[in-house]
Amino acid sequence: MNTRTILTFILSLSLFSCLDNIGQKTANTNLESPHLEEEMDFKYWTWITADPDRDDASYRDEFEKYAGHGLDAVLINTNADPVLLGRLAPLAKAAGLELHAWLMAMCRPGDSVVRQQPDWYVVSREGNSAFDHRPYVDYYEFLCPTREAPRQHVLDLVEGLAKVKDVASVHLDYIRYPDIFLPIGLLPKYDLVQDVELPEFDFCYCDVCVAEFEKTHHKNPREMDNPAIDMEWKQFRLNKIREVVDLAYELAHENGKRLTAAVFPYPEMADHMVRQRWDKWEVDAVLPMIYHQFYEEDTDWVGFATAQGVQDLEHTTTELHTGLFVPGMEAEELREAISQAKRNGAKGVSFFDGPALSDEMLQLIRDSK
Repeated sequence: MNTRTILTFILSLSLFSCLDNIGQKTANTNLESPHLEEEMDFKYWTWITADPDRDDASYRDEFEKYAGHGLDAVLINTNADPVLLGRLAPLAKAAGLELHAWLMAMCRPGDSVVRQQPDWYVVSREGNSAFDHRPYVDYYEFLCPTREAPRQHVLDLVEGLAKVKDVASVHLDYIRYPDIFLPIGLLPKYDLVQDVELPEFDFCYCDVCVAEFEKTHHKNPREMDNPAIDMEWKQFRLNKIREVVDLAYELAHENGKRLTAAVFPYPEMADHMVRQRWDKWEVDAVLPMIYHQFYEEDTDWVGFATAQGVQDLEHTTTELHTGLFVPGMEAEELREAISQAKRNGAKGVSFFDGPALSDEMLQLIRDSK
């Protein structure tokens, strides 16, 4: 595969469209989607983005195509619009698919409420706000998880989606900070060398984060010679993302839904790259984006990263479903990636994204059921 060929396409879509346990996850016997309680041998998902201008007939055709080729679930980005989600949910259900409400959480590009609140954005170690100094790409409008108002805004979006009938879960994406390290395959795009944590990509150093951290730990991260090696400062930020997830979990379950999340490949790697330690979260299922092309790895890396995540989740109730990046893949490479996920303990595989699945790939998926 020519990695460079797919990088521009990858980046036009997304840089990724993703502590001790508090205790055992809360049991919930009132989930709205009973088929989520059933055991599936191996579950197939796909991510898609909704277009409100499309008619229902086109969605019916798309959903029936997925269901007819062995897919079990669709994760749909409606730009947090519960009305559009409510329109699509019965169509997916009629086709025999679970529908999951895909939400860009801490990154909120184009959000009209967020755009009116410059103080909600994360601030870099250089002192620049993502309101007007966005790292890497213009859509990186990341919010500070420590500040109460932006955090509540995200939770309100979760609750709105969770109230929609026939939704199986709220699916958190971008539930993290901006990338402190990019995947190695993306570095040439920006002519970057990231051997250390660079100040322009290190977040969040806003007044609220600094004040709360200093109150507890009696030191100021802005004054540290090398904040990258201060474990309390790193843990502070891991905890802030975890708090948002755990609150979202409560809201989802209160409304009879589950909580799922798109995350970076395995917990230690996610911790290193985006301050995301997902094996410590209250979450029903994670879909780690094990996009081996981004890391210039072969398909056997899918198995390695899947196994790492499964091991880290061993003492939790969280399921792991491996996420695969389809563009640029040949069908046989996809077959091997699915096999790697199965052999290393995944409960299923999700494909990014639905429109990129060729007829040959769809046939392969159906034949593998």
